[in-house]
Amino acid sequence: MELYSRNRLYVTLDEQKLIREIPILLAGSGIGSNIAECALRFGFENITIVDGDKVEVSNLNRQNYTNNDVTNFKAHSIQKRLLEINPNAQIKCRNEFISDSNVAEILEGYQIAINALDFTTDIPLKFDKHCQDKGIYVLHPYNLGWGGLVTVITSDTLGLDSLTKGQDMNELVFVDYVANYLRFWEKPYEWLEKIIEDYKNESEILPPPQLPIASWIVAGICTHIMFNIVTGKPVKKFPEFYINSLCN
Repeated sequence: MELYSRNRLYVTLDEQKLIREIPILLAGSGIGSNIAECALRFGFENITIVDGDKVEVSNLNRQNYTNNDVTNFKAHSIQKRLLEINPNAQIKCRNEFISDSNVAEILEGYQIAINALDFTTDIPLKFDKHCQDKGIYVLHPYNLGWGGLVTVITSDTLGLDSLTKGQDMNELVFVDYVANYLRFWEKPYEWLEKIIEDYKNESEILPPPQLPIASWIVAGICTHIMFNIVTGKPVKKFPEFYINSLCN
């Protein structure tokens, strides 16, 4: 395969065939848009993107879209981009939000899913629960600005709601957990702790700050994890996590 000839030594021909065929579900195509391109270029050619959101100008600092995509559906826009990279790939999109009524049907036929859904409702947790029930690996990516963070939920792990103690789950809860975990093991990310503190002290309730650097770091981490899953290599699972930072 000329397209993947430079993957040699890192990826065997048998492994390349495995990842080419495995169906991947991207639930949410914000940071998922970056993951999709990295995964496709690596050799994952069977990708479905589900998102009912549309591209906004504020997305362009970190998500894999151009100014021409603004006001268009994210899922369709990234599908178009991926097919321009590899027109022979099986790239499907659904321009709809995942909800109670469609989540079970959407997950049919997948072994790996990326949960890049916003924690504005409890749908991300319900998505995880459906994945656990179906034996689907589900990856949670997080943009930390100067670093990327990913955790993996499976049928034999706890869910992220185990961190909430009855409170609402959101991205900050998990990032807080990771920062405290690193400090407990005497490997603190002081820059991350400062960002968390500053974010909590903002006068308005705003979306978390994010940079393009982390979007691409996370894309690489997720692609590596998916490669390990498909080829039978070990992966870390929640409450463990993957974190990669340019500041540490």
